[in-house]
Amino acid sequence: MMKSIKTVAVSAVLALGLASTAVAQDIKFFTIGTGGTAFTYYPMGGVIANAISKPPGSRECDAGGSCGVDGLIASAVSSRGSVDNVNAIVSGLRNSGFAQSDVAYWAYTGTGTMEGKEPATELRTIAALFEEHIHLVTLADSGINSVADLKGKRVSLDEPGSGTRVDALLIMEANGLSESDLTPEALKGNAASEALRNGKIDAFFVVTGYPTGAIVELASSADIKLVPIDGAGAEALTSKYGFFAQSDIPTDAYEGVAGVSTVAVGAQWFTSANEDEELIYGITKALWNEKTRKLLDVGHAKGASVTTGTALNGIGVPLHAGAERFYKEAGLLK
Repeated sequence: MMKSIKTVAVSAVLALGLASTAVAQDIKFFTIGTGGTAFTYYPMGGVIANAISKPPGSRECDAGGSCGVDGLIASAVSSRGSVDNVNAIVSGLRNSGFAQSDVAYWAYTGTGTMEGKEPATELRTIAALFEEHIHLVTLADSGINSVADLKGKRVSLDEPGSGTRVDALLIMEANGLSESDLTPEALKGNAASEALRNGKIDAFFVVTGYPTGAIVELASSADIKLVPIDGAGAEALTSKYGFFAQSDIPTDAYEGVAGVSTVAVGAQWFTSANEDEELIYGITKALWNEKTRKLLDVGHAKGASVTTGTALNGIGVPLHAGAERFYKEAGLLK
């Protein structure tokens, strides 16, 4: 009898072990490289990660409204931004990431600011997400009223590896300036806002969807303004680089701050061609289901801009095979 009991006990332990192994094997972790925690990429990445996740044992649609991919646990990872995310995808450090459309295209083709570097030919698109505006922020009484006025000033261009830095340099070049014409700093997010508030810098660039947390907070505690990026310099920039478009940040996007005309680029979601087709198909499908729509609408001010109507806008890097299959099934792509 004791032998029978032992046999049953061992069998139960083995069964439990096998079940645990099966559950472990069912889990797929998926990272989304975003940006600094003070700007739009990071909170939007969190919303999307929540929408596409569906850990083992969860119901078809959980109480929060998420209907994700079976067994998937996605996470938004803070990073230095577009260039960093593209490099991390290519190296296999991250499964996916957000990047500006211009940065991704240049990386994929080895052209533009990435000329001379090996093309990132395995980079693939999941979706176009929303429009990002170039913000040039300064104190209201700084005397800086145009890009040209940055000459001789202390200006944060963001960290190396960020899309903001890439675009800031292109904007300055289009306006006849270079790094040597000013004192450049490499501050990001709240650090740039704090430095401006404390008089340690005169202005900073950031490429982000409005309204973005760091500037909302800054506008509530300091008298700031947005500097227009328009005129001949903006025209030269948009003519040379098709990814840029003239666009406005409206008045009161930030409380008490007047609107300006500036330039914008598209924020897009990228992955590697090496990621499983079925997985990316499921992720794309989860991104565009009705439950995710609700999460996007309430999760962030920019979420309403993320729609199937613009999911394929401005794409310069090929779609991943799984994403392409979804868009064809949904009738969004022939």
